[in-house]
Amino acid sequence: MLRRTKSALLLMFALCAAPVALAQQPGSDALEVKVAALNAAAQPAAAAPENPHNPPRRVFVDGVLTTIPTDLRAQETFTGPEPILEIIQGAQGLDWTPETLPASRTLKAMAENVIYRRNVWGLEFAFKPMRMIEVDIPQPTGKMQRKTLWYMVYRIRNAGNPLEATATTFETGDTLYEATAASGSKAPIRFFPRFILEASDQKKEYLDRLVPVAMTPIANREMGGTALYDTVSVSRFNVPVSSDEVDNAIWGVAIWEDIDPQTDYFSIYVQGLTNAYQWTDTPANVDPEKIGAHRAFKTKTLKLNFWRPGDRYNEHEDEIRFGAPGQVDYEWIYR
Repeated sequence: MLRRTKSALLLMFALCAAPVALAQQPGSDALEVKVAALNAAAQPAAAAPENPHNPPRRVFVDGVLTTIPTDLRAQETFTGPEPILEIIQGAQGLDWTPETLPASRTLKAMAENVIYRRNVWGLEFAFKPMRMIEVDIPQPTGKMQRKTLWYMVYRIRNAGNPLEATATTFETGDTLYEATAASGSKAPIRFFPRFILEASDQKKEYLDRLVPVAMTPIANREMGGTALYDTVSVSRFNVPVSSDEVDNAIWGVAIWEDIDPQTDYFSIYVQGLTNAYQWTDTPANVDPEKIGAHRAFKTKTLKLNFWRPGDRYNEHEDEIRFGAPGQVDYEWIYR
């Protein structure tokens, strides 16, 4: 009986910890930070102190903005059935035959086929063409250095139609789950972006940078003076729901520094547009004392492909094309 009680407590702990475990991503020292960020993004955000909507002061002609619609799928609202390995491999006394209950109600049977369900939301992403700008940037020596920065001005919009795992229970006791769009949802969400520029031909990756001295010149050039959010400040606000009548879109900019001028083919990975994720388990790494230690997560990521038929001696933004020969313009991947 004592062994069964310990096993039952282990099951309760594993199930309670599942939301945290599900939110983990690959990483070690930064795991807690990533978990906190993903958990905050996956839940309706608290009321914002003000509307962060920052519309441009100029009208863009047709074709300037490229819009990527949300891509929410029913299969993203669940994972499984699969076993809870911390219990199957770590609990003791699982092999027993109950006298008054069906075998399907034992801890082992319930832990062998678990389905994890969650709601899934997504943001619409639109962007202006990739551009370049020269800016004098302060250096650790106290001097200024003129650099060519690559940047992308983007817009995010919350349509307010998340996919929800809706349960229907029949008279037989069976339950059917369906993924339905929660139309009319007013819940705002948070955008925790991560922009990675991958130069495939140079085998290099660049994480977006915070360059305060570049924000005003870019805003004046692209938005008519309206301030843009960087990848940190944009996460401090809720993204209110937009409708056909009210546009609450938020405009931001991603900036990259020290890009290899020989880059011809590159992709930009945008993370944070949805809370959809996948995981893979490594049974050999199971540790009953560390829930989820054997689990590696990948988040749904938007991949934008570009090419630049120029040379290193004359970098010019007009040479950057959206789409690349022999590749799709964009795709959703797990990374």
